[in-house]
Amino acid sequence: MQAAAALVDREAERLTELDSPIGDADHGSNLQRGFTAVAKALEAEPPVTPGAVLTTAGRQLISTVGGASGPLYGTLLRRTGKALGDAPGVTAEELRAALRGGVDAVAQLGGSAVGDKTMLDALDPAVEALATSFAAAAEAAEKGAVDTTPLQARKGRASYLGERSKGHQDPGATSSALLFAALAEVTA
Repeated sequence: MQAAAALVDREAERLTELDSPIGDADHGSNLQRGFTAVAKALEAEPPVTPGAVLTTAGRQLISTVGGASGPLYGTLLRRTGKALGDAPGVTAEELRAALRGGVDAVAQLGGSAVGDKTMLDALDPAVEALATSFAAAAEAAEKGAVDTTPLQARKGRASYLGERSKGHQDPGATSSALLFAALAEVTA
C-alpha cells in the first residue's frame, strides 16, 4: 500500500488531467488525499496480516476519498482483505481469488461491467492475468486502462457526456492500473 500511495502521489496530476474532460477534475487529488491517509494509518498502527492491511486501507479510502472512488476502492480493498482473513501470509493464487471477490463487489456496487468505461476495464483483466504473474497483471491493467479510450462511457459521470466521452482514457481504470503497477513493483 505504501508503494501504491507513492505511485498515486506521483501520478495525481495526470489522473486529474484525465478526469478533466469527462469528470469532475478531482480524481487525482481525491486519490492522493486518500492514499496519503492510508499510508499514515498503516504507519501509525501497522496491521499484522495482509488481509488487515487491505481492510484498513479500504476503510481509510471510504472515509477520505470523495465521489464514487472512495466507496468503490474501499469496497475493492475491504472485500479482498476480508477474503484473505487472518492468514499471516498469502499465496498469489489466494490473492487472485480474494481480488476476484473484490472486483465482483465493485461491479455489483457500481452496477457496471467490463466495457462500460470504468475501473473494471483495468481490474478484471489484471485479476485474470494474475494467474500468470504480477508483472502480467500490471501489463493487463495498463492495457485495459488504455483500451477505455475509444469506448463510450455507460456508467459514472462520464456517461452523461454520451458520445463525447469517446476519445478519453478513463481515470478510474488508469488509477486501478496504478495499484497493479505498485503490486508488480513490490513483488519483483
